[in-house]
Amino acid sequence: MRFSFYKQLNAMDCGPTCLRMIAKHYGKHYNASTLRSRAGFNRGGVSMLGISETAEQIGFRTRSAQINFDKLLVAPVPAVLHWNKNHFVVLVDLTKRKAIIADPGRGMITYTKKEFLRYWISNRDEEFGEVGTVLLLEPTAAFYEEEGEKEHKLRWSVVAQYLKLSKKQFFLVFVSLIVTSMMQLILPFLTKSMVDVGINTHNLQFITIVLIAQLTLTLSSTVIGFIRSRLQLNISNVTNISILSDFLIKLTRLPVSYFETHQPGDTMQRIGDNRQIQSFLTGQTMSTLFSFFNFIVYATILITFNIQLFIAFAIGNFAYFGWVQLFMGIRRKLNYQSFELSSKANSATIELVQGMQEIRLNNAEQLKRWEWENIQVNVFKLGYKSMDYGQIQTIGGLFINQAKDIFISFMVAQMVVTGQLTFGAMLAVQYIIGSLSGPVSQFIGLSQVIQDAKISMERLNEVHGLEDEEPADKNLIAHLPENKDIIFDKLSFTYPGAGNEPVIEDINLIIPQGKVTAIVGVSGSGKTTLLKLLLKIYDQYDGEIKVGGSNFKNLSASFWRRQCGSVLQDGFIFNDTIAKNIAVGFEEIDKDRLLQSCRMANILTFIENLPNGFNTLLGGGGVGVSQGQKQRLLIARAVYKEPEYLFFDEATNALDANNEKEIVEHLNDFFTGRTVVVVAHRLSTVKNADKIVVLHQGKIAEEGTHKELTALKGRYYELVKNQLELGN
Repeated sequence: MRFSFYKQLNAMDCGPTCLRMIAKHYGKHYNASTLRSRAGFNRGGVSMLGISETAEQIGFRTRSAQINFDKLLVAPVPAVLHWNKNHFVVLVDLTKRKAIIADPGRGMITYTKKEFLRYWISNRDEEFGEVGTVLLLEPTAAFYEEEGEKEHKLRWSVVAQYLKLSKKQFFLVFVSLIVTSMMQLILPFLTKSMVDVGINTHNLQFITIVLIAQLTLTLSSTVIGFIRSRLQLNISNVTNISILSDFLIKLTRLPVSYFETHQPGDTMQRIGDNRQIQSFLTGQTMSTLFSFFNFIVYATILITFNIQLFIAFAIGNFAYFGWVQLFMGIRRKLNYQSFELSSKANSATIELVQGMQEIRLNNAEQLKRWEWENIQVNVFKLGYKSMDYGQIQTIGGLFINQAKDIFISFMVAQMVVTGQLTFGAMLAVQYIIGSLSGPVSQFIGLSQVIQDAKISMERLNEVHGLEDEEPADKNLIAHLPENKDIIFDKLSFTYPGAGNEPVIEDINLIIPQGKVTAIVGVSGSGKTTLLKLLLKIYDQYDGEIKVGGSNFKNLSASFWRRQCGSVLQDGFIFNDTIAKNIAVGFEEIDKDRLLQSCRMANILTFIENLPNGFNTLLGGGGVGVSQGQKQRLLIARAVYKEPEYLFFDEATNALDANNEKEIVEHLNDFFTGRTVVVVAHRLSTVKNADKIVVLHQGKIAEEGTHKELTALKGRYYELVKNQLELGN
């Protein structure tokens, strides 16, 4: 039975993709997004436990084990293997000498026993010797009772809609292709006439006329080609901008949690996929259509000259096409490996350069250099391997092509000698065969391009198929109720992933309107997660969050965030001016508000001392800022919005005592009448809060004012006693 291979759509997507392949092997299709969601996908991928639990949800019986090679030989396949200690693959077939592996990142690969053991073995057992980890899966009756999912077909029609934006240019390009083809079509007949009529009858005037006609046709074709190239460039640019713009619009509508669980490289890959599709539609496809039109025309002419010559040409090219196809699978696997190794090599080089200070301080120069050199050796070996296969393919293809051309030349010469063709017809036939060879090469190259475009299209379909954060068919609330208290009712939240413990568990809490509520606790107690829930970054929680009497899930996310100012630990500084970094999201900048927000954040003096003041560029293209200055800019950004709600997550932890004191004093005035939630470790930041909530292991341990909690001498007291020097 042929095994259905799927390529992983994300950098850390190997686990769900393995399960997807196995489900397909047993006759059920599941979309990648479904299995990824069920398996608890995050930036770190999924665990073996996550794969196992998801497999059981869709009807498999699973068993995870660490076994040796001999036991694996008799295990049922396909099975999931933990590979190279950081990856998952599917074992498709195993014998004593070789293993067939479906690697989601690289394709179908056959390994020798030695190679297989090097990647699979992860431990040594006293009883069984060298062992590796395997997840055995067998379908139960429940698996076949499940309906599975409809396969997302490649929606080329949707992407092709973008071409309608350039209908006029397409029409002109099409006309130019036809005109150019007709001009090219006349050339072999002119050559035949010049030889058979002009030369044979010694008619110099006729020869001159024919040569002038050939020159005119060539110049006309060249001019038309220039015009067509400009039209195609215009079509390409319009299509590219439209596709990328719509993709970015889709990204801005996705839930914020999407970016929490996906690597930035995955999103960048999809931007590359958009360009791949655009290039395929406006470049390769158009040129291939042109070549196909030419091929039909010239093939028809060749048949009219002599059908035997066409048959010989067709057989030779079928043989050439078959030879190239033999190497397509091999080249595809090598391309996957090359992509993976190139990515590692680039990352290692960047790490070596950017981390040189730490490398030198820890005397790790030689070790890091060896690691880099080992990767380069693998790149070098793969390059040689690719070259070997490339040379074999080229030599074989060249031999087949040359043999075809020599055989056709012999046939043509024989026909001229026997009188079946004139000398002029022979030259025309050679011109026609030369014109047919170009389209054939394009057809062969197109098969690989189509394969790449299919993978790109599948990745894009996955993103476009995700539900928007605010679907158009949902009537979401876009106004605040009169009572603006935030109420947690039995709130619990667990991060995606099998075996994860709840980060927040059974919380009942009221954050009063117009008051300052501080949340404190040791690291990992759930403080930051609570803020992310309040900012609607996550919405898959148990229990309820309410704003007044309104269910938080029914509140429009975009509207809610307009009411909120936030300073998170991983706040971002854009490559833009200071003014635009503070007034993010505002087209017009209010100078008075800008100055006031900078005073509040105690950063106005720093900005005014810069040569360009508020017009100073920040980020990679401009001035660098310290962590403390970055935090003050983020505070100014939050204040500039003049929001109803403020959420601060360790907003002053990088500031010195003097800066923090001034900012806290300024903010206390700004907080008046606003609902504020402050997460902090420093007592100086939270002691004046109207309410302090102490979290411990995801639960509320204590609640009250600074004075009340200090008197309790409980967890809050333990957290702050050293800062206050309270003693025992």
